Amino acid sequence: MKKSYLILLMAIVCLSCGKNSDPIPNVAVYIQGSLLSPQFSALRGVGVAINISGGVAGIVVYHRADGAYVAYDRCSSYQPEKRCAVTIDSGDLTVTDPCSGAKFSLYDGTPVKKPATQSLLQYSVFVDSGYNIIIQNY
Repeated sequence: MKKSYLILLMAIVCLSCGKNSDPIPNVAVYIQGSLLSPQFSALRGVGVAINISGGVAGIVVYHRADGAYVAYDRCSSYQPEKRCAVTIDSGDLTVTDPCSGAKFSLYDGTPVKKPATQSLLQYSVFVDSGYNIIIQNY
């Protein structure tokens, strides 16, 4: 009986020893601008992604085909302690972590190519009728 408990305990310990990736650090983000300004004007086109300053490793903002705007921290979710900034791929549909080769969808931030298994950190985006855009995480 003691042997069974010992084997069970060893199995639990071994299975829980997998390497857990540190989460992307939580930093305050509040960016406000106009889609008419040079910094954001490219986003008036649908299917366009741009990089802006902010967050942990920068922020990528994408104007989806359905008209929604989304923003992600450029810090890759794969080994975020390296703070490797994803780069926009040609075609503006995915971003790539140049350190690992992982790819992420710009539509929803999910990984589309391993080794990444977690989505990019997403920020809230609000656009009003006056072409003002706000990107924030609080």
